[in-house]
Amino acid sequence: MRNSILFIALVLIAIPLWAQQPPKDARTTELWSPKPVKITPGTTFGEAPSDAVILFDGKDLSKWSSADGADAKWTVKDGAFTVLVGSGEIKTKQTFGDIQLHLEWREPADVKGSGQDRGNSGVFFQDRYELQVLESYSNETYVNGQAGAVYKQYIPLVNATKKPGDWQTYDVVYTAPRFSDNGNLINPGRMTVLLNGVLIQNNVSIWGTTENQGSPSYSPHGKGSLKLQDHSHPVSFRNIWVREL
Repeated sequence: MRNSILFIALVLIAIPLWAQQPPKDARTTELWSPKPVKITPGTTFGEAPSDAVILFDGKDLSKWSSADGADAKWTVKDGAFTVLVGSGEIKTKQTFGDIQLHLEWREPADVKGSGQDRGNSGVFFQDRYELQVLESYSNETYVNGQAGAVYKQYIPLVNATKKPGDWQTYDVVYTAPRFSDNGNLINPGRMTVLLNGVLIQNNVSIWGTTENQGSPSYSPHGKGSLKLQDHSHPVSFRNIWVREL
């Protein structure tokens, strides 16, 4: 008992002495390399920084192709391009892994239909994992299929959509899945999404391919295209760029 009391007394004395020790030299925690690469940010919201890959500059679809590798057939007009209904999806000629994406999209002002048949399109990362595009300002549908959903997987945290006819923005940080040499999944893909500047997906872990029917699954793959969906609705897009991370 006496030894226990002595030990406690020593601890009580030692704590304030330890707390009063002078801080270490601040220079020991300073890092001077490697220096981050200097880039020039855009001067306005949505303007591409100097290290971005410009995927659409308002002029043509030279960075895109149809699914079969032919020229993309969607319509370019007034600095934007629009789904040519029935012509099929388009995808980037360049393939990507981890990226930061900026993309602007617009539902037609006279949008028609309801549910999933109302201004439907989608942004697919690495050809496989869909971030939904849909008219969700005044349209009821299943919530893991509304605009901003990681399709059939994650409901958006809030509905931050604008009315049909207004331009909307997606800003996405996408981390590609990692696979071992023998094809096993090491880390799933992840996605953080801002819709119109509002956080709607917070570093969510993608379950696998975003299927309309059936369960998501992973199979090993490398870099893939960014793909836009033709879902029989004339959705428009503009100002698309990515930064490879």
